[in-house]
Amino acid sequence: MLASELMLNRRAFCLSALSAASPAASRHYHVCLSVDALDKNPELLETIRTAGVQTVWLAGFLYGHWYYTPERVAAWAVRIRKMGMTAEVVHVPLGHPGDSLGAQIGEPPLTPPAHWRQGVKADGTRHWGTSLHAPATEENVAAMRRWQGTGIRSVFLDDDFRLATGPGTIGGCHCDSHWASFRQRGGYGESTRNVLLQDLQTRSLTPLVRDWIDFHCSELTNCFRQLAAAQRGVEAGVMVMYLGAEKAGIRLADYRRTPFRVGELMFDDRHFEPVKGKADELFSALFHRRFAAPELSFSETTAFPADRLSSRNMAAKLAVSTLSDVRHTMFMSGLTPFPASHWGTLAPAMHRHAELHRRVAGLRPEGPLKHYWGDWSRMVGRDEPFSLFLALGVPFEVCDDVPREGWTFLSDDDAKGVQKAGGTRLITRRDVAETLPELFAWRRAILRELGTTPYVVEEAPVVCSWLRTARLALIWNLSDEARRLTIRHGDWQRAVETGPLALELVELGDPGKAASRG
Repeated sequence: MLASELMLNRRAFCLSALSAASPAASRHYHVCLSVDALDKNPELLETIRTAGVQTVWLAGFLYGHWYYTPERVAAWAVRIRKMGMTAEVVHVPLGHPGDSLGAQIGEPPLTPPAHWRQGVKADGTRHWGTSLHAPATEENVAAMRRWQGTGIRSVFLDDDFRLATGPGTIGGCHCDSHWASFRQRGGYGESTRNVLLQDLQTRSLTPLVRDWIDFHCSELTNCFRQLAAAQRGVEAGVMVMYLGAEKAGIRLADYRRTPFRVGELMFDDRHFEPVKGKADELFSALFHRRFAAPELSFSETTAFPADRLSSRNMAAKLAVSTLSDVRHTMFMSGLTPFPASHWGTLAPAMHRHAELHRRVAGLRPEGPLKHYWGDWSRMVGRDEPFSLFLALGVPFEVCDDVPREGWTFLSDDDAKGVQKAGGTRLITRRDVAETLPELFAWRRAILRELGTTPYVVEEAPVVCSWLRTARLALIWNLSDEARRLTIRHGDWQRAVETGPLALELVELGDPGKAASRG
């Protein structure tokens, strides 16, 4: 496909995804549903429309199966459009090693058809999904072409578009055919196989491991490009798992101009409620935003199983997108919708975050604490970020490279690869334990060095995002209880009332003027 055609397709995707939003809106709300759910409860469409959803994504092609036929999906798409919403499609191109669909009746099948091939892990065990063999690309291309004439203009490749079985796994298929192709490409001898397996086991970022990862990234990128070019006027977007990166076959730089769903993970109350869970969720979204333009960024606001994430926590998740400047919120819960009663809680929260987002869209957070996720984490890491510094009430900023100032928090994996840094002070878990008591004790020792940087005075779990150029701060209370917090900015300070899990926008005063407002 010509570059000009690709740009037209991307523009078509943006226009279709945003068509229901007002021109001034910076936040757009989406929901993924199955036609089974709509057949069972047609009134759900009115519920979500009233709540503020503008686009409905319908499940279509599922890893080799047309469980939901184009005709059946297109019929519901017509009804959705008549209600003033946009209708688009989600494909599951490769499948998943486990059940991530949550179909209550035990269907559709969880594995691809028998003529597809299984992936092979480094230990020789086999699995379905998240591996790429012929004819998966060819059949997905054919599926994309079947949307011609239905009015569908956007297809998200979902659940997840990757070549690793899960977060923290170094992916790639070790079947004989993949190994032969890798050897031929790199000119390796057969004995190299044992060397590679040892490097992968020890998570060593050797040139051989880099080449193995690059080989699979190229395979997945080539698949994506074929799907994106399959049908003129139908754009493809990618869903990227929690901290998804090159070790999962996702060469992030290849998707910079692609609709991109940032990876999240805390899909139930048990995982989202701890402060560390919220910090990890925010960390992943901030990392992926390094590669995705805000107007092409989508959240993965997921409940799974569908009834395991409470409405209050789902509403709290909206703060992750606002803080990360992710313009599109995608509500998901597999093939089973989350309880309809959730929308009563979500609707006012959606409206409030849309209003907040209008004021902060396009502004970049700045601060002395540095968010950095480097090659060792992306290539061979266990996806265990040192993220809890985000809850210290001190401003942070996201860095593409090791910065030259401030304090840079490193995962255990990046600590192996970043030995020296010019100017910044490196903080690892060996220096400070990743617990709130230890981190707040560390904060006390560096407060005098903050100068006129604004921060939250109380030692409470709070995210403070400083939008310096607009003299604004976003304060996210990570507690389940209301808090009265104090924002200090040089000689200026202000008391701020925050509700449980609430995000507040604070206008900052002149740091050179001593003034206090309750």
